Amino acid sequence: ENKHEEKVQDPDRGKDETKAEMGSKTWADLAGEMKIFLWNPEERTCLGRTAKSWGLILLFYFVFYTCLAGMFAFCMYVMLLTLSPYTPRFRDRVSPPGVMIRPYLNGFTIAFNVSQPNTWQPYVDSMHHFLAAYDDKVQEEKNIECVSGQYFIQGGDDSEEKKACQFKRSLLQNCSGIEDPTFGYSKGQPCILLKMNRIIGYRPGAGVPVSVDCKVQKGNESHLRSVDFYPGNGTFDLMYYPYYGKFTHVNYTSPLVAMHFTDVEKNHLVPIQCSLNGKGIINDLNSDRFLGRIIFTLSIGK
Repeated sequence: ENKHEEKVQDPDRGKDETKAEMGSKTWADLAGEMKIFLWNPEERTCLGRTAKSWGLILLFYFVFYTCLAGMFAFCMYVMLLTLSPYTPRFRDRVSPPGVMIRPYLNGFTIAFNVSQPNTWQPYVDSMHHFLAAYDDKVQEEKNIECVSGQYFIQGGDDSEEKKACQFKRSLLQNCSGIEDPTFGYSKGQPCILLKMNRIIGYRPGAGVPVSVDCKVQKGNESHLRSVDFYPGNGTFDLMYYPYYGKFTHVNYTSPLVAMHFTDVEKNHLVPIQCSLNGKGIINDLNSDRFLGRIIFTLSIGK
């Protein structure tokens, strides 16, 4: 009883004795204990468990994670049943469209010197590469002629392949690269192409073609004195809409508007804003410079 009382009165004494015993062990003793822990030949245990114990616990985790994977796969399967591969389920945040320009090489600054072909040749090569899909022969082989001035609405099942209207590069006239293979860059009168982003089912302009205009975004407005637009007066014809998606509208080629900057102030940085105009178009949202408009800089040296 007295010894028991001493242990109760001095609990730290037992800890000190345990530490002393551990401190007296050699590295060989510790290695031996570790070896026994890894494999105990007497009890035939590995890491403290028998083969039966290891088998049961591995079986438990196999069944557990198999059930989790099955539940995840089932949930994904049910979710995919609610989606269509042809039409997005929610399209309330993608209208109106954004726009993009070509050529697009080094950001939104198009800078070159007329007297130095190596400065403008990359832009010319980029234009030819982009317009290869718009070659007249390619369009005649893949697409059909449509009625201008009205939407090309196609019925049928969502999975049915849709026809696409021809957009020939010859429609771009002076900016087609046919008569002038340099697209005006060799003369200091560059062509730039404007393209609307594709939106499935979108009908721009509410029955009236969307047009394009360009102006100096900031600075001296006289630095941009003349711009020609192709085709026509710089509009996106309604016959190229609506777009039905890449799975069914396989041969669809987006319509373009070419902007021919025939008279721009030389040796100046000229910031230009080109905007879409039409019903339902938003082009003045400061937080998005690509929504309904595009801002780029022309720097043409002599």
